Amino acid sequence: MSPCGAVRALALALLACAFSGAGAAGSVRGKVMLGGALPASAKVPVTIDQYLCGQEKPADDLLVSAGREVRNAVVWIENAPPGAAPAPPQKVEVDQKGCTFVPRVVVVPAGGTVDFLNSDRLLHNIHATPKANVSFNRTQPMGRTIPITFAQPEIVRINCDLHSWMTAWVVVAAHRFYAVTGADGGFAFDDLPPGQYRLQVWHERLGTVPASVTVDDRQPARLVVELKAR
Repeated sequence: MSPCGAVRALALALLACAFSGAGAAGSVRGKVMLGGALPASAKVPVTIDQYLCGQEKPADDLLVSAGREVRNAVVWIENAPPGAAPAPPQKVEVDQKGCTFVPRVVVVPAGGTVDFLNSDRLLHNIHATPKANVSFNRTQPMGRTIPITFAQPEIVRINCDLHSWMTAWVVVAAHRFYAVTGADGGFAFDDLPPGQYRLQVWHERLGTVPASVTVDDRQPARLVVELKAR
C-alpha cells in the first residue's frame, strides 16, 4: 500500500471509531408500583358551586391501576450526566375543568412557563407559596389564561382557594431527565452515557424514595420502584 493509501486508511479507521463511540448511549425503562395494602378509593365533599362541580369529587391524590401501577409519580435522575441541559422550553398547560386541575401533575424546565387556563363557567384562583420561586395568588375568570414562569427547580403545590379540594403540582426540572408516570406506571430515559445512576421517585401521597440503576449501551436497563401507602 502506498504511503498516501496508508494515511487514508488510518484516517477512515479513526473516523469510524469516533462515530461508534459517539453513538454509545443507553436507556432506562421502568415502572412505579404500589406495595402493601391498597387504600380504599376516597371522595372529597364539594362545598361550593355544586351546580357545576357536583356533590363530591374523587380525591385523585393516589391513582393506581388494577395491576398496582402508580400514576402521577415523578422520576428524575439525581446525578444527571455532565452537560445535561434543561429541556428546551415547551408549552405546558394546566386547565381548570370540571372543578379539577387537568393534568394534576406537570413537569416544566427551570425558566419555563406554565399557562393556567380556566374552562369552567365560574371563578377560580391559582395560589402557590413556593420556597425557591415567586409566590402568587391570582383570581381567574373563565377564558382567561395566566402564564406563570418558574425560575428555580423545586416541587410547587398549586391550590384553588375558592374550591378547597382542587390541587395541582408543578415540578420544576433542573435538567431534561425528568418523567411523570402514566396510567401504566411507566417511565423512560434515553441517551444516557453508560454508568451508575441515582434516581429519586416522588409522589404527592406516597412520598419520595431513592433508587439506582446501572446503564450500559447494549440493552435498556430495567427498573421497578415500589412505593408503599402511608
